[in-house]
Amino acid sequence: MRRPAIFLDKDGTLLADVPHNVDPLLMRLAPGACDALRIFAELDLPLYVISNQSGVAMGKFSIDALDIVNKRLHELVRDCGAMLSGIYWCTHHPDGSVAPHNRLCNCRKPAPGMLLRAAREHGIALEESWFAGDILDDVEAGNRAGCRTVLIDNGNETVWRRGLFRQPHCVVANLHDAALTIRHSIRPELTT
Repeated sequence: MRRPAIFLDKDGTLLADVPHNVDPLLMRLAPGACDALRIFAELDLPLYVISNQSGVAMGKFSIDALDIVNKRLHELVRDCGAMLSGIYWCTHHPDGSVAPHNRLCNCRKPAPGMLLRAAREHGIALEESWFAGDILDDVEAGNRAGCRTVLIDNGNETVWRRGLFRQPHCVVANLHDAALTIRHSIRPELTT
């Protein structure tokens, strides 16, 4: 039986944005993230991180470094009373220099590949799921996959290139506000 899930972008959404960071000591939750994770735990839905990690393709860090990031993400989320069901990385970039990651793919956001893969592997009903991110590429990936989308307008989106799939279902200031919106949509009885 398929069920809804919650998908989160990593950098700038769940974590404070530190470009190409793989140092666990520099990984900090974004403002409002811990409160959001407590709300997500209440909903008892699978929670996944969906993240472009082009630093692998660009030679900024090795793919093995993502194992440390994965472990630290699980710790940070667990410390807030929630649990990650999985993490999906896209290590590709067509302008990269490190093979085999220096290529076009169907997983790099704004493509929906990571979301579609998670749905296949875990029986997720994407049409009942939510994806929260801090840039319109996140919104586009979520919309292309059939999810409802939340844009966290925290200043990280600077291009504002509009398009068919780049309109979020709602815009909020931080992940906590996104969690409140998602909770109201999925379990409105918890908001009264």
